[in-house]
Amino acid sequence: MRLLLVEDDVMVASGIKLGLCNAGYAVDWVGSAERALEAAQSEAFDVAIIDIGLPRMDGLALTTALRAAGRTFPVLILTARDALCDRVQGLDMGADDYMVKPFELPELLARLRALLRRSQAATSAVLSFGPLEMDTAHRTVRVGGQPLEVGPREWTVLEYLLLQAPKPAAKDKLLQALTGWDKEITLNAIEVYISRLRSKLETSGVVLRAIRGFGYRLELAEPAGGAAGKEGGGVVVPPVAVDRPSPAHDGP
Repeated sequence: MRLLLVEDDVMVASGIKLGLCNAGYAVDWVGSAERALEAAQSEAFDVAIIDIGLPRMDGLALTTALRAAGRTFPVLILTARDALCDRVQGLDMGADDYMVKPFELPELLARLRALLRRSQAATSAVLSFGPLEMDTAHRTVRVGGQPLEVGPREWTVLEYLLLQAPKPAAKDKLLQALTGWDKEITLNAIEVYISRLRSKLETSGVVLRAIRGFGYRLELAEPAGGAAGKEGGGVVVPPVAVDRPSPAHDGP
């Protein structure tokens, strides 16, 4: 899940971002409403957290501008104002939820999960490809009905691959999904997560194929006795070997 964090206080934003990254979110952090509008015009986000006390254009005006621009992702407003009229105003101006500072990270994460469940109710919250299913609302992955454990960044990579399937996913887009505008993760690290996912999916009927010079694609494994190496119709050729990457940690 890709999240837009709009907070001008560096210390507050750093703490929130760390907690969100540890929970598996890819976080893009900006410090002003103007930069948030630019980001929303060029990037796709699943949810936004917006501080109300931004310089120049405040969080309520930003939320109104986002809605006017047709951005429908859920918005959670952060504020130090606890008056009922402030909460009502925020909701009336397009926010989906409202949290008063200070707050505890578990509550923020719970509210985000609730927002995402509601936003996905009108569409399928389950991404699937063959026997592989990802429930983005409940953050579970299953293969043939059996749970599959994946780390936070493995989740992000697999989610993007499922969103693109059966088309290939570009390696640079995978990097962007993982890091937003931060450069903490290298292309080499993506190969580590791909390698881990490939191993976990080895007996699932779904394989990860490397597309030389481009990225990766999910494909359905050839049934036993089928014509190996055939292209099209979701039939898979054997996975292409990639250079062995250096170790990476599945953490933020």
